[in-house]
Amino acid sequence: MKTLTLNGSLRKEVGKKASKNIRKQDAVPCVLYGGAEVIHFQINNSELRNLIHTPNIYLVDLNIEGKKITSILKEAQFHPVKDEILHADFLEVFPDKPITISIPVVLEGLSEGVKAGGKLSLEKRKLKVRGLYKNIPEKLVVNIENLGLGKTIQIGRLSFDQLELLDAKNAVVCAVKLTRAARGAAAAAAEGK
Repeated sequence: MKTLTLNGSLRKEVGKKASKNIRKQDAVPCVLYGGAEVIHFQINNSELRNLIHTPNIYLVDLNIEGKKITSILKEAQFHPVKDEILHADFLEVFPDKPITISIPVVLEGLSEGVKAGGKLSLEKRKLKVRGLYKNIPEKLVVNIENLGLGKTIQIGRLSFDQLELLDAKNAVVCAVKLTRAARGAAAAAAEGK
């Protein structure tokens, strides 16, 4: 997993009014959970955007006034209209304690169903997993070479080393859907027999 360093400063006050003032200074109010104590701090908006507006997942090295803490971004809240970051929650991680995180899915190979005229559809872009942070990959690679027309790959059929998949076992990750052209070719082949 890639690492990103963010610099923050402790918040002296918490609450709505204090958070509003922090946002006026082009900073984002943040909270760090999971450690011995809950830490309220703020990060510059432009620094935080590099972490949030990317398809990648990162291990975050927080530097809060000289104190270094390893964490992950747990959640970010956005303004409903302006798309501004209103608040961010971080979770402190430890080498021996498992974490839960959503990892991007990447499809690999050319499916038999696509060769036959079907259309490949990625239904779940991210999968929720649990594991130690040192075992968490940047992406989950799913091989689709044997996926035929009208077939799907469900989460229950997948397994990854040292990771526990938390999504529903019957949820569809990807599917090859029949197109009109594929249906027509199948019908023509059936008539030709």
